[in-house]
Amino acid sequence: MVLNFSNSTELLANAEKNDLYKKLVAQLIKDFGLANIHIGLSPDVHPEGLKSVLKEKIYYLIMERFSEYLNLLYIVDVPEKAFKEITVTDVVEVADQVAFLILKRELQKVWLKSKYS
Repeated sequence: MVLNFSNSTELLANAEKNDLYKKLVAQLIKDFGLANIHIGLSPDVHPEGLKSVLKEKIYYLIMERFSEYLNLLYIVDVPEKAFKEITVTDVVEVADQVAFLILKRELQKVWLKSKYS
C-alpha cells in the first residue's frame, strides 16, 4: 500500500478500502488520549465527520491550547519535515493541513501494525 495521498478524503477512502478505517479511528482516539486531549470521536464515526471533528479540534488547539497542540504532534510523531512544507495562509487552512498530516501518520502506524503483526 502506497501512503502517498493528496488529501484527507482520498486517504480515508483508501483506509476504508483496505479495512483499516476502524483501526485508524481507534489509533486517533488512543493518541489523543495519551496527549490528554478529549476528541469526542466514536469508533463508528463517518469519514466526513472524522475530518470535521479533527480539523475543528486542531484549530481549537492552535488558537487556545498551543502547548497541548505541540504535545499532540509529538505523541502522534508527525515528521518535522512535513511541517516545513505547510503553506501558511490562515489558521483554518493550517488546521486542515495539520489534520491531514496527523491522519497520514496515524494511517502509517495502523498499516505497519497490520502488516507486521
